[in-house]
Amino acid sequence: MRWSKISDAVIRRLPLYLRVLDELAGNGSETELISSQDLGFRAGVGPALVRKDLAWFGEFGKQGVGYEVAFLRDELRKILNLDKEINLALVGVGSLGRALSRYNANRFANDDSFNLNLVALFDTDPAKIGTKIGDVQVYDIEELNDLVPKLQIQMGLITVPAENAQYVADQLVAAGVKGILNFAPVKVVVPEHVQIASTDVTLELQRLAYYLSD
Repeated sequence: MRWSKISDAVIRRLPLYLRVLDELAGNGSETELISSQDLGFRAGVGPALVRKDLAWFGEFGKQGVGYEVAFLRDELRKILNLDKEINLALVGVGSLGRALSRYNANRFANDDSFNLNLVALFDTDPAKIGTKIGDVQVYDIEELNDLVPKLQIQMGLITVPAENAQYVADQLVAAGVKGILNFAPVKVVVPEHVQIASTDVTLELQRLAYYLSD
C-alpha cells in the first residue's frame, strides 16, 4: 500500500491544502508562489505542520521561497489519486441521496479538476428503480454486485436509514468497492483493506451545542 506508514491525520489535511491551491488557481494565481505560512493560514493549519505533512511525499518547495501553486496542486492531486477519474456509486435515493447526486453532477460538469464521477444510483423502491437523476440511472440494489466491476466503481456513498447501513456496506465490500463514505447515523464495520469515513450531522450539531453556553 502506498505510503502505508503515513497517518490518516496527514491524509485528511492534504485535501485542505488542495482546496486552497484550487481556489488560488481559479483566481489566476497558478504561476505564483505560496509560503507554508500563507498556505497554513488559509487551510487553518500551522506552517510547521504544513511543511511536515508535505515532507512525507517529497520536496515541493524551497526554503525561504515557498511552493509554486500549479506544481504543488498537481502533485497533491497525484498523491490523492485525483489526477484520474474515479467512479462512484450511491446507495439510497432519498432526499439526501438526491441532493448529493445533483451536487456531484453539477461539480463534475462544471469543474474540470473535479474527477469524482457518480455513475450509478441504487435503491430498493420499485418506484425509483429505472428512473434517472440527471443523467445517472437508479438501479435495483440487487444489481450492485454486477455493476460495480462493469462500471469500474471504486467508491460508494451510503445514504440509507441507519438500520440498513451495515447491509449496504457489506454489499459494497463484496462487490469490490475500495472506499466508502457513510452518511447514515450509525457506525458500520468493514474489513481492514476497505477505507471508510462517516459524516453524522447530528453528532456535529451536538458537539457545537456544547459551545453555546455562556
